[in-house]
Amino acid sequence: MSKRFLAVAAVAAAALVGMSTAASVPASAAPAQQLKLRNGLTLYIPIQWVVHGGGTDWVRVVTGKCAHPEDGYGGSECDSFWILGPKAIKVGNEAFSPYTGEKPYYPATDVQMCPFNHKWGEIIGPKGTRGLRQVGPGHKAAYREWKSTCVSYSNGSVKARFTQREWYLPKSKILVVDQWNTPGLPDTLKYADWM
Repeated sequence: MSKRFLAVAAVAAAALVGMSTAASVPASAAPAQQLKLRNGLTLYIPIQWVVHGGGTDWVRVVTGKCAHPEDGYGGSECDSFWILGPKAIKVGNEAFSPYTGEKPYYPATDVQMCPFNHKWGEIIGPKGTRGLRQVGPGHKAAYREWKSTCVSYSNGSVKARFTQREWYLPKSKILVVDQWNTPGLPDTLKYADWM
């Protein structure tokens, strides 16, 4: 069985089991497309997912509903995840210092919009799960989860909760950031190739 089939089958199964949003990947998520990234990393993603910014340090993979996919990092209401390279990692900590994995990816100095609703702000942290995760054969990423909330700008009340998931490959200078709990993304990374 090919890695491409396994990766897309895993995404389809995750979509069936975890349909938390209407914009999730449909169960018929096949065939796959190859997404070639830096240092030979190749992901096999469902054909329905749309890639923006390919070949750059700011690649956004839109997996569902998205009004403005061209918005930069921190743009709201776009069901997607990011694959970031050296330029994005260099400014990925609060106050635009380099991302190291010790703090969440947050390239800003002010309150960013909640991923799900631009009328709310996001607060990222504290740390949740951490460890190593497989990204294709022979590569392990430092994995972090950050428990996060969306809050009202007017009174700070909590409106929603989410987990920011991060896979960081420091030697390859690749960081994957997901705020949407994208169904099947862990398996997509696990069944990647390095060519």
